[in-house]
Amino acid sequence: MGCSQGNQANVVNIWHWMTDRQEVFVELAEQYKEQTGIEVNFELYAPSDEYSKKIVAAAQARVLPDIYGILGEKKKRAAFINSGFVADLTESFNASEGAWEKSLFEKALNVNRFKEDNIYNVKPGIYGVPIDVTNIQMLYNKDLLTKAGIKGYPKTFAQFIKNISTLNRIGIEGLVSGWGETWMVDCFASNYAFNIMGEEKIMATYRGEVPYTDEDWIKVFNIFKVLRKNNALAKGIVAKGNKYAEQDFALGRAAFAFNGSWCVNVYNDMNQDLNYGVMLPPVINEERPMSIWGGAGSSFVVNGISENKQQAIDFLKWLTAKDQQAFLSKKTKNLPANRYALSAIPEILSQFASAMDETTHPSIWKYNENPLVSETFDKGIQSIIIGEKTPEEVAQAVQEVKVREIEKVKKRSMRQ
Repeated sequence: MGCSQGNQANVVNIWHWMTDRQEVFVELAEQYKEQTGIEVNFELYAPSDEYSKKIVAAAQARVLPDIYGILGEKKKRAAFINSGFVADLTESFNASEGAWEKSLFEKALNVNRFKEDNIYNVKPGIYGVPIDVTNIQMLYNKDLLTKAGIKGYPKTFAQFIKNISTLNRIGIEGLVSGWGETWMVDCFASNYAFNIMGEEKIMATYRGEVPYTDEDWIKVFNIFKVLRKNNALAKGIVAKGNKYAEQDFALGRAAFAFNGSWCVNVYNDMNQDLNYGVMLPPVINEERPMSIWGGAGSSFVVNGISENKQQAIDFLKWLTAKDQQAFLSKKTKNLPANRYALSAIPEILSQFASAMDETTHPSIWKYNENPLVSETFDKGIQSIIIGEKTPEEVAQAVQEVKVREIEKVKKRSMRQ
């Protein structure tokens, strides 16, 4: 049995799960063949959970294609790397004085980068290639703000609350988001935790060194109390799925939204006349930057045991070059991974892309919070929004779960 499905000299085989991009990928493959004579086969397997099962089975049988993607947490990617199924691309990225690496957004590359002190025992290096990027920001409806007599958009949280009061007076709802999905609540709270206290203190909290009853975490929880008291949130926000929140903003039912860059495509389908802009969440601590979740949207890896490894790398270099990235972005309305392609994409996408240097993401943090603690944290915030609990009560509840989970880990360690 062969080590890879990509063992023909002039053929590169790629497996992916992106149903919205298959047609564009085929177009790009045709362009590449015209330029190089090398055939590229994009094979689509969907939905994503079925694709993931296929990748795992192919790895076990040692028949992975030349290029593929690994969906899931960093731990899973590390397992593929440590098994030899992912090529280390560091040398290729560093070639020609790092030209390839410099052309791509650093924060997108970091999703595919393993650092010196990583906890997965992966050799430091870059193991994947982002083909697009994403980030989550706030949107504002220009027409609704103008109707309320508001010029520009709020840069600080105090200005935002003032705008909300103005909008409420003429019956316009403030912020809508899919906060029925707790990960979006977590994302919004994380933005403000970074702004209020910074990454070092957040990581210390995850390590168990700083309690959630600390005054800075109380400030984070209090944000949601302030939003509730000032009638800043759309009705029913804690029960609203993101697709319904997207519809509300697209149809002009709220002045602000908290959503990801994928919304450009969604809003375009719902209301092509929507007049809106992109803004960072308004800061509370003006001495710290506002960090937002973002990074690589989708990434490809090269099969570490492929006989066509160099051809696979050459194709990914071509796919992430400026012209191909601009083409892919225009066709799919996703943000390009190549920073030099920004001048050739729609203005609204450029507004999202301009904040890529401000991005962070749990997938690149050295530590992540225990899932049960995160669940208590997110649900606690929802309870603050509906007036069921105070920030202090939620902080205490989260800390109690944190302490309990730390004790569980200690007991397991003692038994081993």
